Amino acid sequence: MSQLYLSATHKSSGKTTLCLGIGRALSRRGLKVQAFKKGPDYIDPIWHGRATGRPCYNLDFRLMREDEIVALHRRHAADADLGLVEGNMGLFDGMDPGGRDSNAAMARRLGLPVLLVLDCTGMTRGAAPLLLGYQAFDPGLRIAGVILNKVAGERHESKLRAVIEQYTDLPVLGALHRDPGLSIVERHLGLIPGNESLEAEARIDAIAAAVEAQVDLDALLRAGQDVRLPRAEGRAASLRPAFTGPQRLRLAYARDRAFGFHYAEDLDTLRDAGVELRPFDTLRDARLPDADGLWLGGGFPESFMTELEANQSLRADLHARITAGLPTYAECGGLMYLCRQLRWGGRSAAMVGVVPADAVMTDQAVGRGYASLRLSGAHPLAEPEGAVVAAHEFHHSGLQALAPGLTHAYTVERGHGIDGRNDGIVLGNLLAAYCHRRGSGEHGWIGPFIAEMQRWRIKNTSLAEPSSSALLS
Repeated sequence: MSQLYLSATHKSSGKTTLCLGIGRALSRRGLKVQAFKKGPDYIDPIWHGRATGRPCYNLDFRLMREDEIVALHRRHAADADLGLVEGNMGLFDGMDPGGRDSNAAMARRLGLPVLLVLDCTGMTRGAAPLLLGYQAFDPGLRIAGVILNKVAGERHESKLRAVIEQYTDLPVLGALHRDPGLSIVERHLGLIPGNESLEAEARIDAIAAAVEAQVDLDALLRAGQDVRLPRAEGRAASLRPAFTGPQRLRLAYARDRAFGFHYAEDLDTLRDAGVELRPFDTLRDARLPDADGLWLGGGFPESFMTELEANQSLRADLHARITAGLPTYAECGGLMYLCRQLRWGGRSAAMVGVVPADAVMTDQAVGRGYASLRLSGAHPLAEPEGAVVAAHEFHHSGLQALAPGLTHAYTVERGHGIDGRNDGIVLGNLLAAYCHRRGSGEHGWIGPFIAEMQRWRIKNTSLAEPSSSALLS
């Protein structure tokens, strides 16, 4: 087995492209590649999952305890031929000036050697002091090798290799030449998701072919060998809700080109709790599947507003089911979909109409980054009252013509939410917010939501099943 942490000197250095290429190239050899992504990003993990054929898991210092990070990584990396963590930003970057939430801190905590990606645009001899500085800045961190990226050509590559060999002891494991054809198209929230791109498979294959030709994959695997994964201290496992009953609870969740932001860990947690996941397509399905609860995660409804509006039968069914009390949890794109209408660039489209507001796209980010939410106690997912939970948000939209006097689940202590002060509109059994919360763990939304689904099941059937405590154990 091999374990590596893929990082870079700064953001936008090509980490995601290389991670995709490595994952697909080694998977085609018949190896099991398990990808991870540091941070709360939803989009990169979708691409990594497509490249490797295995779900990609997020590791996040803000949303998870350290023992949860260690346990989750070990659980899924232990049976892989290569466990590959893609960092975010640069190796030593983070919110904390002391580096406690940096990629370097994550690599150290997981005991992983670092494979450093170097953006070589306009650089030759300057690569040496840069690499030497990264080695000297944190001597306790092992940088196992470097991959040169955005190399201008063979002459440029030969100069870079000579400089790095002369001045450093770092092996160059590959040199990926600049090729605009390998880039993944971006939009206002970053990369276009792999679940949405019709050309995703062809693009990943092209990236893998370039990586196979220009990266020494055997040397890369050797660089990650002999790694002893740490064990979580204390309460080692990600805490999961417990559910028992003769009939499984059923959760309908949107999974299509418009909506696809779900953490793989949360899907596992729901399955492990005995919940039957019932995906549906907001663009094609005429009705919601029979279910005890509804989950509308994030995505890009603005990119499919015409198709969403055209599916009148599903919108009507959603409106009827939610107003009748079906437990519903919606985040960001899901919140926008539930509004009266969605407006963008002079166009407007009718949406579900449960939330009394209009979602309006903006040119700049309205909310971006980590958030802290104080729970109001106004909804089971907002209990206990006064507790503070970590979240994150990234939206280029806001709500207009919002009806007055609405109840909110959260007071925003950090971030923006709906209006800079509040987030989480509560309407009956619906909670719809801009901020994303982790579902798993002791402060996750899954435990109380399972309890809500169980109450709904009992209320709507004559057979009272054994109760679900939805406790976190």
